[in-house]
Amino acid sequence: MPNIKSAKKRVKVNKVKAAANKARKSNLKTVIKNADVACVNNAENKTEAIRLAIKRVDQACAKGLMHKNAAARKKSQLAKKLNAAG
Repeated sequence: MPNIKSAKKRVKVNKVKAAANKARKSNLKTVIKNADVACVNNAENKTEAIRLAIKRVDQACAKGLMHKNAAARKKSQLAKKLNAAG
């Protein structure tokens, strides 16, 4: 545990931000998984699920949770799955 006041605050702030990032990443993975399942099962809401997943990927990229190239790759994969599902 740090002794300096500013270092103590950094520990607290980092813990809060890490929890928020973990929640955002978990939600992102869940939305992407739901979109994949919707495409595989050829559900009627697959277009909406893919649209939501792409939106969440863009948000994660903007927040710094994903690298921009990783986000672009994931969006491309989602679009390819949607097109393949018909």
